[in-house]
Amino acid sequence: MMSRMLHPGRFCCMVSAAMALWLAGCAVGPSRPEAPPLTALNRVATDPATQLRWLDRVAWGANASSQAELAREGLPVWMGRQLKPQSAPLPPAAQAQIDAMAISRTPLDQLVTGLDAQRKAADALPDEEQKKAARQAYQQELNKLVREAQQRFVLRALYSPNQLQEQMTWFWMNHFNVNLRKDSIRAMVGDYEENAIRPHALGKFRDLLGATLHHPAMLRYLDNAQNAANRINENYARELMELHTLGVGSGYSQADVQELARVLTGVGVSLQPLDAPPPNIRPAVRADYVRKGLFEFNPNRHDYGPKTLLGQPIKSRGLAEADEALDRLARAPATARFISRKLAVYFVADEPPPALVDRMAAAFTRSDGDIAVTLKTLFESPEFAASLGHKFRDPVHYVMAGVRLAYDDRVALNVNPMLNWITRMGETLYGHETPDGYPLNEAAWASAGQMNTRFEIARAIGANGAVLFRADDKAPLEKPAFPQLAESRAVRAMQVGLSADTREALAQAKNPQEWNTFLLASPELMRR
Repeated sequence: MMSRMLHPGRFCCMVSAAMALWLAGCAVGPSRPEAPPLTALNRVATDPATQLRWLDRVAWGANASSQAELAREGLPVWMGRQLKPQSAPLPPAAQAQIDAMAISRTPLDQLVTGLDAQRKAADALPDEEQKKAARQAYQQELNKLVREAQQRFVLRALYSPNQLQEQMTWFWMNHFNVNLRKDSIRAMVGDYEENAIRPHALGKFRDLLGATLHHPAMLRYLDNAQNAANRINENYARELMELHTLGVGSGYSQADVQELARVLTGVGVSLQPLDAPPPNIRPAVRADYVRKGLFEFNPNRHDYGPKTLLGQPIKSRGLAEADEALDRLARAPATARFISRKLAVYFVADEPPPALVDRMAAAFTRSDGDIAVTLKTLFESPEFAASLGHKFRDPVHYVMAGVRLAYDDRVALNVNPMLNWITRMGETLYGHETPDGYPLNEAAWASAGQMNTRFEIARAIGANGAVLFRADDKAPLEKPAFPQLAESRAVRAMQVGLSADTREALAQAKNPQEWNTFLLASPELMRR
């Protein structure tokens, strides 16, 4: 379909020397007018171009319907609602897709224990061909569940009225990263996002930290399910301090890692049915046993010896030791600064101003780790206003922003092409192998190869986006198969900030498909 509308060879010939320079500019960044200071909120709210810049940063991308909503409510009201979101339904066509998913209909413990039984049954088959087929069916079921989680995330990012909550859900999923390729995490990651991350994405950091510790996806990913007295596994303890709370160079020692690992002994996962009797635990610690869903604290596996963490003794006993340790980590000054800086990198600049990070860390500490309060300090800052339009988009942000701008609130019936585009650019949802999550800086995503791929994806969105609006791959494409971006109210408002090179390239477009492609691949659309 795309080749009939716009043959790739013919398309390449159309890209003039000026166009090549324009594309190269994606890596170095366009010149954009500075955003006005936040003290002029009422005036800002009446400026469509600035409203779009706020939407590009706070939301998953600007579009005409979001701009109209922001203009109607005013920036202070709109931002207040984003920082304190209320339950808001998705469009029915999007919600219906989510409601039909197995991850929406089946509790996590049933999904995981059922799959574990399926795996064991496959392994027990005597016939090798049958075993191979049964194992393949098991893998396909895991793939289906993680695909549902990815699809649900995209639908919410595209259409949820609570755009900041969806942004922060992605941020924290990346911060508390788990990888879909390990063990049976494909079956768990949807629940991990839904019940450990999303409810706390704008709440108290301590609650979020505790929710991740109690989730089987994290315990499996960082091997704490194997952490037991006299058989210590330090993986989770190390990442809990280095990546989740204090940060590298914050003063903790290898001895602190070892002590925290001892604190976390016995914190693990059980695949036994919920109504199964508890394991045989020695009487002295039997009352310490905890089972909630797949989470289990098994006292038989816990080191009950005395412990010292960050220079202070652990005074609690059993699972309460983990709570005491998390309290200490979450409220440490190093954690306030580490989390504040990472938020500033995400929302402001690859090298955020130290003064801004200081003010955010003070707000984090003063509010006992309230994420929304910390973000309010960021959003009210002149540094944030000055940064609008300059932060380079990673692949997930680039695809979401392009589809939101091109198709507004028209609900996609098949988001799999979007997931494929994101994967092509190297940022598969839940796919980062190591615990540090995907990088948030421009250098990680602004290579020449990445720019070429983005141009192809811009063409797919702008010239053949109808693939998103058919329920299956065999259904006929609707006509026209592309958006009318030049007629979008949001795009018209955006054009005042386009560079001369971008306007010249748009003027050279031979048809609406090319115009769409040139706009979506422009340096301005690479940034938020």
